[in-house]
Amino acid sequence: MAEEELFEYAVKSLGARAYSTGDLKAKLRLRAADASSPDKVIDRLKEIGYLNDRRFAESFAAARVENEGFGRIRLLNDLRAKKVAPELASEAVEHALGDTPELEQVEAFIDRRMASISKPGAIDDERKLAAAYRKLRRAGFSTGPVLSALKKRATRPEILDEPPPDEEEMGED
Repeated sequence: MAEEELFEYAVKSLGARAYSTGDLKAKLRLRAADASSPDKVIDRLKEIGYLNDRRFAESFAAARVENEGFGRIRLLNDLRAKKVAPELASEAVEHALGDTPELEQVEAFIDRRMASISKPGAIDDERKLAAAYRKLRRAGFSTGPVLSALKKRATRPEILDEPPPDEEEMGED
């Protein structure tokens, strides 16, 4: 595509959904006739305010917290996958999570997305406990708060003195 066609394609793409600069640039490179065209189009889009990584990162992180209840680690990984600069991603995540302690975030996630284990004593076997642990870790929460939340819900909390093995670690024997 010529540069003007590429610009129109980019505007149309941005009209359909938000993109980070890195994601949009990769998309444009696939269609560009000239190797310098994507950079020129990106610069033009930034100049007119159609492309803004800070705005993208903040709205993406806020939406993931609001809709999915994900934790810090997952948000950072998702923003990294969207090719957002690490510093910008960290700022957006901090803004989205605010001052809420991670244990409160874990508790809210369990109440919202894991209702079957939300009551004390709801987890009565090790497999169910390990599955809940893995789900909470995949959702982006760190080990300490996850274990604290799960201890409240386990019929035998003493088995949580050692964290359950992650899926990746299980296959390494």
